[in-house]
Amino acid sequence: MKSIIIVLLCITFSVSAQTDYAKLVNPFIGTGGHGHTYPGVAVPFGMMQLSPDSRLAGWDGCSGYHYSDDYIYGFSHTHLSGTGVSDYGDLLIFPFTGDNKWNNSYRKEKDKGYGSKFSHEDEEAHAGYYRVRLEDLDINCEFTTTTRCGYHKYFYPENTNRKIIIDLEHRDKMIDSDLMFLNDSTVVGKRISDNWATEQHFYFAIKFSEIPKERYFKKNDKNMSSKLILEFGDDFKVLGIKVGMSAVDINGAVKNLNTEMPHWDFATYQKANEDMWNKELGKIHAQDKDQDKLTIFYTSLYHTYLCPNVFSDVDGRFRGMDMQIHQSNDHVQYTVFSLWDTFRATHPLYTITQRKRSVDFIKTMLSQYHQGGILPIWELSANYTGCMIGNHSIPVIVDAYNKGIRDFDQYDALKAMVHSADQDRLGLEHYKKQGFISSENESESVSKTLEYAYDDWCIAIFADSLHDHKIADRFYERSQFYKNLYNPKTAFMQPRFNGGWKNNFKPNEVNFDYTEANSWQYSLFVPHDILGLIQLMGGKDRFEAWLDELFTTSSETIGRSQVDITGMIGQYAHGNEPSHHMAYLYNFTNHQWKTQKYVNQIMTTLYHNDPDGLSGNEDCGQMSAWYAFSAMGIYPITPGTDQYALGTPHLSSFSLKLENGNTFNIKTENFSNENIYVIDVKLNNKHLARNFIHHHEIMDGGELVFVMSDQPGIFDGGVPYLRVKDAPLMSAPYFDNAEKVFVKKKKVAIKSAEPVVAIRYTTDGEIPTENSLIYSKPIKIKESTNFIAKSFGAESVSYPVYATFFKANSKWRIKLNTNYLNQYSGGSKRALIDQIRGNSDFRTGSWQGYYGNDLNVELDFRKKKEINSIHLSVLQDVKSWIWFPKEVQFYISKNGKKWVLLKTVKNYESPTKYGTFLQEIGFDQAFETRYLKIVAKNYGKCPDWHPGKGNPAYIFADEIIIK
Repeated sequence: MKSIIIVLLCITFSVSAQTDYAKLVNPFIGTGGHGHTYPGVAVPFGMMQLSPDSRLAGWDGCSGYHYSDDYIYGFSHTHLSGTGVSDYGDLLIFPFTGDNKWNNSYRKEKDKGYGSKFSHEDEEAHAGYYRVRLEDLDINCEFTTTTRCGYHKYFYPENTNRKIIIDLEHRDKMIDSDLMFLNDSTVVGKRISDNWATEQHFYFAIKFSEIPKERYFKKNDKNMSSKLILEFGDDFKVLGIKVGMSAVDINGAVKNLNTEMPHWDFATYQKANEDMWNKELGKIHAQDKDQDKLTIFYTSLYHTYLCPNVFSDVDGRFRGMDMQIHQSNDHVQYTVFSLWDTFRATHPLYTITQRKRSVDFIKTMLSQYHQGGILPIWELSANYTGCMIGNHSIPVIVDAYNKGIRDFDQYDALKAMVHSADQDRLGLEHYKKQGFISSENESESVSKTLEYAYDDWCIAIFADSLHDHKIADRFYERSQFYKNLYNPKTAFMQPRFNGGWKNNFKPNEVNFDYTEANSWQYSLFVPHDILGLIQLMGGKDRFEAWLDELFTTSSETIGRSQVDITGMIGQYAHGNEPSHHMAYLYNFTNHQWKTQKYVNQIMTTLYHNDPDGLSGNEDCGQMSAWYAFSAMGIYPITPGTDQYALGTPHLSSFSLKLENGNTFNIKTENFSNENIYVIDVKLNNKHLARNFIHHHEIMDGGELVFVMSDQPGIFDGGVPYLRVKDAPLMSAPYFDNAEKVFVKKKKVAIKSAEPVVAIRYTTDGEIPTENSLIYSKPIKIKESTNFIAKSFGAESVSYPVYATFFKANSKWRIKLNTNYLNQYSGGSKRALIDQIRGNSDFRTGSWQGYYGNDLNVELDFRKKKEINSIHLSVLQDVKSWIWFPKEVQFYISKNGKKWVLLKTVKNYESPTKYGTFLQEIGFDQAFETRYLKIVAKNYGKCPDWHPGKGNPAYIFADEIIIK
């Protein structure tokens, strides 16, 4: 009997060792819905992503492909995985027969251009391989890649003149290009483009398996070689094409191609690609009887390993953030850092499975700091994209450091962190001055304040570990700035305005005070001070009640349309990253089983083995990393610590084969789809009296066992101590009724969110001290006044808060005949005559916004007024769907009822130019009237060329200027 058991064990081990993980991957997951993934082929973290392009524009075409399409325009060599903005799609190649066609064909005119229908029944993909049949042409296409090179294999019908087109004008704006023959069978060139990355360099070398018989070049209107058609005749059926790429120069592309693809054996390259995937995916061996779960899990790992992408050539050269060529001998340079997304779970996953690469990621970030001036925020192809918020290179570096990944210059890293966090950009100037960002100072003020506070805590703990306590103390203080946005009356993080709270707050309103979210989805983003947040919110019970309402309230949102807010459970939005840690916060309450309930619900209902299998953008691995961690029963709530919160496993077992040679096993007892609750946890055969594990406990090897049940269990142990150390920061006071403009007089009240010894204030521009006036009751003002206030406690003092109350020079009456949007109020109903002008950022609160309607406003001057000049100040930002009005009509009246058209002034500024522009539309002419009406005619619908095609346009105005 013993010998039989041994044989069976050997068989089990053998099958496990030979698992073809690459074949378990379904690259079509996320290509439907709003996943924005691509189905083509790349190696893990490879420079090249060779994939079909089925969509030329639009938000759901960010990766160049959408599963709902049935038409392919060609195959390009760079693609972004799951982003919310389009770029890449460099160097399109398309095989064809018949007449020469130079342009991409839209389906409605496909007989005029190149492209072909295809069917998903004739399409196949797994990690390392992609195949499709072009239906209209009867051409079968196969693809595989190395790190920097791609291989096209085209099977043409017999007896046809085989052709291809090379198109450099595909997708984004081309700045410069070139195409030329290096020899009879090799084409080289460059493509420099402007899109999300405003100066992307792409160089290439293309080798053909045979010499083309005919060549046809085409130049664009700037006399740059941009397209090439080659004919290969009908001598053979199969045509092979190898493409090498580089961001450095043509020589780099040639060297990459010669080094990585020296021969023409497609099967060998495919096998090597699949072997690379099997090595990386096989670092976690998962087991479950449900094949779909295994596919979802391994596709999740696959997606997390598609980027960041190798950016240096085989000789170590790379293009820096300064656009100069640099040499790296100690690391591989990478690009595509979607850090607002990936700091949360993707990079923490790498600290377990990609420790050597994590060193290179950090060294890349530090080189980008030295070449570009700050650590990357959202870096793409050696460009700062200006996209997203925070300084989230910082938690990536600190998380790796605190998990033992330290092979980088730590003091240089600290210098880079402090330098980046001390900039005067993206609201940091105001954040440093008053302890929060106010909505009139910077858009997305709540989100930026909260995320800067977390990043600052990461700096503090890193500085502490390097014994720089001066820096640590400063950033521990800054890490508590989140308190200044907490309104105890509502229990939400709210936007501040003029030293107080912004009017008409609604937690489900999506507006530009938050980043792709609302207050429900951001109010609990204090991952570094969860215990402090719980105390601020009134204790465990109130915190749990808040979470309960989050997951059970209506999923309806109001305000701005935000396509990223998807995957809703109540107001929890799994389709976007700010929500990703929230289900795990029940671990800090008295009913921790609710974490298990909601994590299981998310995994079960929002991840599927289908093209529409993701609830939102994949976002360079974050959506999948959440699943990979959660399926194993652990999650990094707070990157920067060495702790993983426990959840509920979704597959029966996992074996993590670590780079240090150890193995960490995660197993389950009584596992089934119904048994979603954890009633006991054992670590190395001992009961675990806490709901988290440490990183070193994984890396040391061992075994974690979850005992499952269909009924909730009661936890009897500790939670992570996530609390900012040392003296707590006193929250800043706030001005009640902070509306800036008043007409006759105003009472100014100053309050505090927590008990204070005194609130002191000044009106002379000086920062309050212990000798300043003590606030005791509302202050009456009759003239414009500037206030500065601070709270003084027994042991601490708040940051100063600033407020300006402006007495309007007129007693005019205003009547709005059309309604502005709540989130674009301009500060009050009198915004159009408050004499406060907005800046070029419409999101900061001084502009009134009208959506799909004309602006129609009436003024009553209370008596006849002599007017010499009248204008309406308006803004245009086409990218944000805001156009100048087509025309502005000015009416006068004797009684405010019968109106006479005085003048119509048309807008002659271009409606197609991107950027932000201000204009005052009106006229200079003397007239008298008591009543005046202004009607600004809305542009109408977003035009066909615009991404918002067919949607109503906005009008934004900030002032009626009368002289």
